[in-house]
Amino acid sequence: MTTPVCAVSMAAAFHWSKIDSGLVLGGFFWGYCFTQILGGHASDKVGGERVLFISAASWALITAGTPVLAHLGPHTLALMTVARVLMGLLQGVFFPSLASLCSQRVVEAERGFLMSTMHSGSHLGTLLAGGMGSVMLDRYGWESMFYCTGLLAGLWAVTVKYYLLRDDIAVNQMEKRSEIQPSLSRKRWLHLFKKPPVWAMVFAHMCICSTSYTLLSWLPMFFKESFPHATPWVYNVVPWLMAIPSGLCGGFVSDFLITKGYSVASVRKIMQFGAMGLSSMFILPLSGSVSFTSAVVFISAAVGFTTFTAGGVSVNVQDLTPSCAGALYGFMNMMGALMGLVLVSFSGYLIEVTLSWSVVFSLVTLVNVTGLGIFLVFGDAQRVDRQKDGQLIVV
Repeated sequence: MTTPVCAVSMAAAFHWSKIDSGLVLGGFFWGYCFTQILGGHASDKVGGERVLFISAASWALITAGTPVLAHLGPHTLALMTVARVLMGLLQGVFFPSLASLCSQRVVEAERGFLMSTMHSGSHLGTLLAGGMGSVMLDRYGWESMFYCTGLLAGLWAVTVKYYLLRDDIAVNQMEKRSEIQPSLSRKRWLHLFKKPPVWAMVFAHMCICSTSYTLLSWLPMFFKESFPHATPWVYNVVPWLMAIPSGLCGGFVSDFLITKGYSVASVRKIMQFGAMGLSSMFILPLSGSVSFTSAVVFISAAVGFTTFTAGGVSVNVQDLTPSCAGALYGFMNMMGALMGLVLVSFSGYLIEVTLSWSVVFSLVTLVNVTGLGIFLVFGDAQRVDRQKDGQLIVV
């Protein structure tokens, strides 16, 4: 979130066009997509806590060092793009690691709320970056934002090491993994990818990831250009403030419905309808002429409903393939990042050519509705990583 918040100030300082800004913002997804499967597979084998610590410590250093890279020479655009790619490589392992941890330690009826809680942590970080960034940009310049978020990331890495990598916990978890984790062979992948529910889940995840990344990347610039006299902290803070309670509420509702006897598949589809269907109802009006207050309300509602995906496709991978949830979540996150890269960059091109934001919001709505339709028709929650006799498929 640091670079999107600072994008306008950096574009002015280094004379970037919208296409240049799109290249820098999209560079994150080039790296993000390539470590998804590797990070998930490594988490399934050696533990998500180890992968999380290494990646967090590394991206903290790069974040804090970004201002230094930007001022090294005349090739600022190239250096910033490289820095964003490296950040993507390191952060690409984050959510697959969480999926792996949850599938190994959490029962089915509690996964929705836990995943929502962890996703809410991401929204809290976005909220802090937006609120803190609005103040720091005005008072201390965009460089201070990178220094501060780098420090916070470093503190989080220390927390992970202290609470999740204690010797007694780490040894116990390694013993459990060695007993239950099957090998992830080529034939096993082929078996999984023959299942329509798997592809429906992957496609829906691709769609909501790409649209979320597009909004996250371009919303600060949309508000800055459309409402130049508006107070920055309002549009950088309010939507993400809404995301935290709505995410927790969505996770609670998801688990509550399952405990009340609703089928897991129905609950996943209900939550995904909220994430992609209801959110699109608030995104589409932004294609027209709206006031600043209306724009903030619509975006806040859209972002709030989007968090329901934590009780939908984001946790569906643990329903379908708990034995390799990290690796498969890594694959679908990789596909989502690739689609996000295309959509973020293409959005920058559309804005530059059409001089209008309406086409971007219309595109986001179309992508969401398409992904939702596929998931509602083909989605399911029956386990597919084992044969009919109940044995895990190990080839």
